[in-house]
Amino acid sequence: MKALHIITGLGVGGAEQQLRLLLRHMPMHCDVLTLTNPGPVAEGLRSDGVRVVHLGMRGNRDLGALPRLVKFIRRGEYDLVHTHLYRACVYGRLAARIAGAGATVATEHSLGEDEIEGRPLSGGVRALYLASERLGSATVAVSDTVAARLEGWGVPAARVHVVPNGIESIRFRFDEGVRRSTRARTGLPERAFVVGGVGRLVPGKRFDVLVRAVAALPGAHLLLAGDGPERAALRLLAAELGAQGRIHLLGERDPLGDSADGRTPGIPALLAAMDVFVSPSREEAFGLAVVEALAAGLPVLHVTCPAIDDLPAAQAPGARRIGTGTDELIAALRGHMEAGVRRLPPPPVVRRYDIARSARQLLDVYDLALSAAPGTAAPPSPVPRAGTVPLPQAQPPEPSASNTDGAERARR
Repeated sequence: MKALHIITGLGVGGAEQQLRLLLRHMPMHCDVLTLTNPGPVAEGLRSDGVRVVHLGMRGNRDLGALPRLVKFIRRGEYDLVHTHLYRACVYGRLAARIAGAGATVATEHSLGEDEIEGRPLSGGVRALYLASERLGSATVAVSDTVAARLEGWGVPAARVHVVPNGIESIRFRFDEGVRRSTRARTGLPERAFVVGGVGRLVPGKRFDVLVRAVAALPGAHLLLAGDGPERAALRLLAAELGAQGRIHLLGERDPLGDSADGRTPGIPALLAAMDVFVSPSREEAFGLAVVEALAAGLPVLHVTCPAIDDLPAAQAPGARRIGTGTDELIAALRGHMEAGVRRLPPPPVVRRYDIARSARQLLDVYDLALSAAPGTAAPPSPVPRAGTVPLPQAQPPEPSASNTDGAERARR
């Protein structure tokens, strides 16, 4: 079996990193085509042995990219095409249909109530998405919340399949030695109270609220990993609040580990150096950073996180949902600060979102899509790519514990 993954870009982002991690657990030959921006994740994929091709698309209206994409799919003779992110889903599903690909699956990574991947949900955006969705075989939602939004748009429920994002939890297992060395490398006092955040520095993530809250707590430090257009504004805000020495804007960091030379701590090491993790975003499609923080044994404060909010509270006892106000966040952080540092055992939700389990669920969706394709026989047994370990026979995913609708989606 041969699959092609088409994605809008391969800069550092949740969907891009999730694709890289997922391909490490897919027992088949997979190529990746990026429409634009072959950034750091492209290099990471290539280092994993994945073929990455840059289409060189110039913008949303670069219609000349469509015939190039059709030609590429035909030449590759792919059994299945899997698209990721809005532009890739629109162009990729149409190209796959024209090229005669056996089946087309799309993953919806970043659908909110009012935005999709940061762009406002205008009537035109929604209409174009729905028109292209009909050209595919199946649509994957990364959470029950996203699945409900898709169905609310008018995507037939039978076409929507929940396959949650996943992590390799062993990467985030807490180590006291890593904590001490990371604090030393980042210039943090050994006994300082350290608050953490991870994500794109964009207005929707509301990291300005987190900066204000930490600035209001004398002696507290903030480690904020990520980059984006708000970085300069956040640096200026920290200076205005007189907290520039305690607000550490670290830039992009590798979510899978330290840099190759070992000098730059990656996300797992940074989580080890933190005492509490905060996700102040008002809207999320999943909330992967929260799951990673829980895997590292951190208590978590979050405004919204479907990965947690869609489940019973017992699945993530270390996570606490808070409101959007700065004062409430300050009070919650002060409570953690006064209670003292404590590390928690990884909660059950961490096992639920194991990347190998997500890969098995996705293979089930592939089987359904291929078996339903016109003129397609039963899908062939996957051929392991060099360096991968064949997965056991895919089993039906466990029903979601959140509600019966989610359980039905998980069974499809």
